Amino acid sequence: MSTSGLKAIAPVPTAADFLDIVLSKTQRKTPTVIHKNFKISRIRNFYMRKVKFCQDAFDEKLGAILSEFPILDDLHPFLSSLMNVLYDKNHYKLALGQLRTARHLIDQVAKDYVRLLKFGDSLYRCKQLKRAALGRMATIMRRQKDPLAYLEQVRQHISRLPAIDPNTRTLLICGYPNVGKSSFINKVTRADVDVQPYAFTTKSLFVGHLDYKYLRWQVIDTPGILDHPLEEMNTIEMQSITALAHLKACILYFMDLSEQCGYTVEAQCKLFHSIKPLFANKPVMLVINKIDVMKLDDLHPDNRALVQEIIDSEGIQCVQISTFSEEGVMDAKNKACDALLAHRVDTKMKGSKINSIVNRIHVAQPKPRDDVVRAPFIPDAVKNRKKYDKDDPDRPRLLRDEEAEEGGAGVYNINLKRDYILANPEWKFDVMPEIMDGKNIADFIDPDIEEKLEALEREEERLQAEGFYDSEEEMFDSDDEREAAEAKSNLEHKIISQSVKKAKKNQARLPRTAGLRTLTELTDELTKAGYDPSRIQERAEMLAKLQGAKRKRQREEDDDVEMGDASNGEGSEANWEDEAMDVDGGASRKAVKKLKTNSGGVTVSRREPRSDRSMAGLKNEEQYKKAVQLRNLGQRPRNMQAKAGEGDRHIRTKMPKHLFAGKRKGGKTDRR
Repeated sequence: MSTSGLKAIAPVPTAADFLDIVLSKTQRKTPTVIHKNFKISRIRNFYMRKVKFCQDAFDEKLGAILSEFPILDDLHPFLSSLMNVLYDKNHYKLALGQLRTARHLIDQVAKDYVRLLKFGDSLYRCKQLKRAALGRMATIMRRQKDPLAYLEQVRQHISRLPAIDPNTRTLLICGYPNVGKSSFINKVTRADVDVQPYAFTTKSLFVGHLDYKYLRWQVIDTPGILDHPLEEMNTIEMQSITALAHLKACILYFMDLSEQCGYTVEAQCKLFHSIKPLFANKPVMLVINKIDVMKLDDLHPDNRALVQEIIDSEGIQCVQISTFSEEGVMDAKNKACDALLAHRVDTKMKGSKINSIVNRIHVAQPKPRDDVVRAPFIPDAVKNRKKYDKDDPDRPRLLRDEEAEEGGAGVYNINLKRDYILANPEWKFDVMPEIMDGKNIADFIDPDIEEKLEALEREEERLQAEGFYDSEEEMFDSDDEREAAEAKSNLEHKIISQSVKKAKKNQARLPRTAGLRTLTELTDELTKAGYDPSRIQERAEMLAKLQGAKRKRQREEDDDVEMGDASNGEGSEANWEDEAMDVDGGASRKAVKKLKTNSGGVTVSRREPRSDRSMAGLKNEEQYKKAVQLRNLGQRPRNMQAKAGEGDRHIRTKMPKHLFAGKRKGGKTDRR
């Protein structure tokens, strides 16, 4: 489990907030109305439900807190020790233990008072028992003020801890304060650790990440450690010691030989030896920083001997870097990563797991079938092949050589036809026919087009020289006259074209009289063509008679209507034009029917329907009146409810009682 796993803890409310949350939830989620004249069993159930609900709410909230906070014994030893250093293990366990006890006490109180409520003999007694139960629960919860406040502080601090994964590949940077640890982590990772020229700038663990050999690595920057006994170390130093003790990492011990950090080389060497037991079974690198100020070779012989003693220790590599000039920084990072990878592989090889895997691996070794020696055969052509040398004039020509000769990259265009595989290699560079609409374009190319164009141009020049184009200009005495005449002709042409365009705008594409013929013209044309028109003539006369009769009947009906209107006092005017089909006359005329205008100025048609559709299916007026009466009677209940008809399902109640009366539930109240 990484520290990132510790972060998903919900905020812990204070004791007062805890009570507000639980008691208001009990009030909102349980019934509120009870009367003394209810059955006693109903009254008991009402109050028992309140007590049980309150107990469940406390149980749920406390359970969530207890389950979200990590149990130290279940964590990785590094995380467990880190939490012990930061928050004091005993204090932390005590706070969680007190909440666990509180939850148990609240459960017991609820159980006791529910048992008493079963024997409550009146509404008053049941209500007092309920109040006592909730009061005792609240008292228990108020006593948890300090544990809740402590756990909220721990939660906030945990959320700010860096996401350290104790099991991944890790580089751990340690040393005296102000020797350049944070500068190094800023250089090799994307972390941004504060760097200042005074001790203990870094007060907690910082994590940066880097990629090496396609793997993700974490680099941990620890606070500086001072050389004094473990008991005297403060919380800041203890974080470093915890990380050194529990993380399987590559240790980078930083030293500053220039003593700008404020600590002597001797003190730095003493600190290395004092914390060396923590480096057991881990790859260790001695990183000598600030070589831009002081190199190892420039050191005083006494101090040099102390440093050399560390370098000569078993399994310790030494690198010299300068985080100021970035000299050797990346080299140090790469060496540290390689050392850790090698160490992890060695550890896995030594472990017991490797045996179970090795037992399943079988490497087949082929056995010779006889004593004959079969040496590998390499063809002479391969042995004698010369190595390619670009300076050799007899070297085989490459496509790159061809490119260089023909203008280089961007100019040279490779000819793809050279790689075509054809029956005859000579065909490779033949011109391919270009086909358009199934025809070869080459067939339509005139090879003599250039000559013809030249001939035309020569003829044009000859005509110009002979004065063929000068005839129009001779009509005018001067250039001004010619320009005035040209302007006039252009204007006239424009005016004529616009007037023609305007006239044609709404004109039918075919003349309207184009299709009209008299019957006499039609029969004459048919007779000339050798056809007998008698049947067409008879049919046309018959149709003309029928049309005339129909028109006459229509006129009589309209006259009757007009007389009726006049008798009702409506001033109306009807003007009819006769229309009869003239067998021998010109084109037929359409009757133009004048519309009457009523007193409101609205134009209405004079024609009325021949029959009243509302009477359809009824014998007489009396039956019609009876049907209307029955319809109105059936409509009466719907009218009283202000409904349009049978299909009107609209409910016009603005505030439906079931949505607004009584206790509102948790759901929405906008169902309609």
